[in-house]
Amino acid sequence: MQNVLLQDLMNESGVKFGTSGARGLADNITDKIAYLYTKGFLQYLEKEGIKKSDVAIAGDLRPSTPRIMFAVAKACKDFGFNPIGGEFVPSPAVAMYGIQKNIPAIMVTGSHIPEDRNGIKYNLPVGEILKKDEAGIKAQVVEYDESLFSDRELKDCLSNKNERFFGDSSEIKDAYINRYLSVFPSDALSGKKIVYYEHSAVGRDILPFIYEKLGASVIRVSRSEKLIAVDTEAVRKEDLESAKIWAKEYNPDIILSTDGDSDRPLIFDENGTWVPGDILGVLVSKYLNANAVCAPVSVNSVLETLNDFNVIKRTKIGSPYVIEAMQNIHKNNKDFNIVGYEANGGFLLESDIKIGNKILPMLPTRDAAIVHLSILLLSIKTNLPVSQIVENLHARVAISNRVQNFETSKSKKFIEDLSKNIENVREEFDFLDSKIVKTDETDGLRIYFEDDYIVHLRPSGNAPEFRCYVEAKDEVYAKNLLNKMIKRMEELR
Repeated sequence: MQNVLLQDLMNESGVKFGTSGARGLADNITDKIAYLYTKGFLQYLEKEGIKKSDVAIAGDLRPSTPRIMFAVAKACKDFGFNPIGGEFVPSPAVAMYGIQKNIPAIMVTGSHIPEDRNGIKYNLPVGEILKKDEAGIKAQVVEYDESLFSDRELKDCLSNKNERFFGDSSEIKDAYINRYLSVFPSDALSGKKIVYYEHSAVGRDILPFIYEKLGASVIRVSRSEKLIAVDTEAVRKEDLESAKIWAKEYNPDIILSTDGDSDRPLIFDENGTWVPGDILGVLVSKYLNANAVCAPVSVNSVLETLNDFNVIKRTKIGSPYVIEAMQNIHKNNKDFNIVGYEANGGFLLESDIKIGNKILPMLPTRDAAIVHLSILLLSIKTNLPVSQIVENLHARVAISNRVQNFETSKSKKFIEDLSKNIENVREEFDFLDSKIVKTDETDGLRIYFEDDYIVHLRPSGNAPEFRCYVEAKDEVYAKNLLNKMIKRMEELR
C-alpha cells in the first residue's frame, strides 16, 4: 500500500481545483487521479461527520466522461459508499438530487471547456463544496494499492443491483424535471415558440421536454454528436451567426441553449441577438422578487442602478464565492429571497421562492432552466418581446472574451506586476489613454477610467485562459476596446 497527499498529487498531475471543481486535460484525469481525488473527498466528508451513504453520480456527454465516472464509482464503493445514478444529466440535476436525499453528489464534466479536457465537481449533501472544503480535500492523505489501476475500465466498480449503472436509471432526471413541472402551471408557456439549440449539451433532451410540457412549441436545431465547447460568456462567432439565421427562418419568441453540462444558460432574443448572462441575472432577480443579490465583481453595473434590491454583495468570480456570500446574508435575513448569479448566466437560489401558490425549493448551484423559464414568463407577464425587456433595463454594454492557451502562472504574474505599478497599464496597452480613477483587486485587476469605461483582466479558474471584461456606455466603443485588448493579450502570450 502507498500513501499520497492530494495537494502533492494535484501539483504533479496538473488537475487542480478551479472555480467549478477539479479540472484538467482528460488524459491527465487518469483512473488513478479520479479514484484518489474521490477517495480524498469521501475521507473529508467523514472527518466532517458525514456518514457513509449513497453517492449520486452523473456526467456530461464528452468522450472521456464514462471512464472517469467508473473510476469515481469504484472509489465510492471501495470506501464504503454506494454509487447510484450514473445518468447523463445537467449538473444542477445531480446536485439537486443530492440535496433532496441528503447525500453527496458528484458530476463528471468539463462544462464549457474543449473536448480534450474534463473535470470532477464534488457536492456536499447541502450543495457545492466551498473554498474551505477544497482546502480540506487537498489536505487528505490517501492510501491506495497501485495494482488496482491495471484494469483501465475498473469494471468491477458496480454491485450486482447496480449492474446497469450507466444509461438505464432515470431517477435523477425525473426528479429534476418534476422540480419545474410540479411548480409551474401546465399552460405557463402556452403560445411561446422556442428554438432550442441542442449541440452537445447534456440537457438537450431534458430542458426542451420541460418547456413543451409547460405549453411551449419547441423547434430543435443543430444537434451534434461531437462535443462543441459552447461558452455562454465568450460566445462563439458561429453561434452568434447561427442565431441570426434561426431567427429569420423560424420567427421564434426566443432561442435557448446551455453550455456543456447545462448549468449556464445561453439565450438569444427573437431577433437572434445574444443576451449576456449578467443581464439575464438582473432580469431573473427582478422577476423572482429577490431581496438580496450576490454576484461577482465582473458583472454589469446595472445591478446597482436599479434600486430594486435591499442588499447587493459583489464577490470574487466563481460559484463558491457567490454561495458563501448568499449564506452569510441568509444568517441574518431568514425572510429574504436571496439569489446569486454570474456573468456566465448561471443562477443560484439560496431561498425557497414562491411561484403563485407553489414553492420552488432552493437550489444553491448554477441552474440554466430557471433562467430560461423566468425570461419567458417575464415576457408573458409584461407582454413584451425579449429584446424590449432587455432594452428597458438601459444597461451599459459589458462584454468579455478570452485568450486561450495562455499559461495561468504567466497571466497571474502579469496582473501582479500591473497591480504593483498601475501606471504601467498605459505602457502595456497604449490605447488606454484615459485617467485611471480607481482599481479593484477582488478578483484579478479591474480598472475604472475617467472616460467612464472599465477594463478587467483575470486568469480563468478552470483552464489556461486569460479573460478580459470591458464595460462602456457605447456598444461600438466597447467592442473596439475589447478587440484591442484581446489582440494585445495574444501578443503577450
